[in-house]
Amino acid sequence: MSVPHARPTRSTRGTGLRHAAAGDAGSVAAEFAVVLPAVMIVLALCAGALTAATHQVRLQDAAADAARLAARGEPASRVVSTVSAAVAGAGAAVRPHDELVCVDASAHLTIGGIVSIPIRATSCALAGGL
Repeated sequence: MSVPHARPTRSTRGTGLRHAAAGDAGSVAAEFAVVLPAVMIVLALCAGALTAATHQVRLQDAAADAARLAARGEPASRVVSTVSAAVAGAGAAVRPHDELVCVDASAHLTIGGIVSIPIRATSCALAGGL
């Protein structure tokens, strides 16, 4: 024998949900307020890492250009000015290494006026090279 499905005697449509939602009112805003600083810190760290990587690549390229200039016999002042023109505040030192002429470039990268990161690059070229 089959029993027909019984209908509820009172309507629960809306009443239970309204009370549950009323108890959670503002929780989304509170959770957002807690998560927002963490998201901002992650975004700031990502932007800082991207800036540091960009400056590192520029310093490496400048050191390579300076090494080629030094290998051709250009004056040390021009070699150093090539590096400092590519990256503000960068310095360079020229040193011979066997048949190579190497340039060591370094700079300090300040991110947000708070963190100072030293960056360095070295590049060598064949002495007397073209």
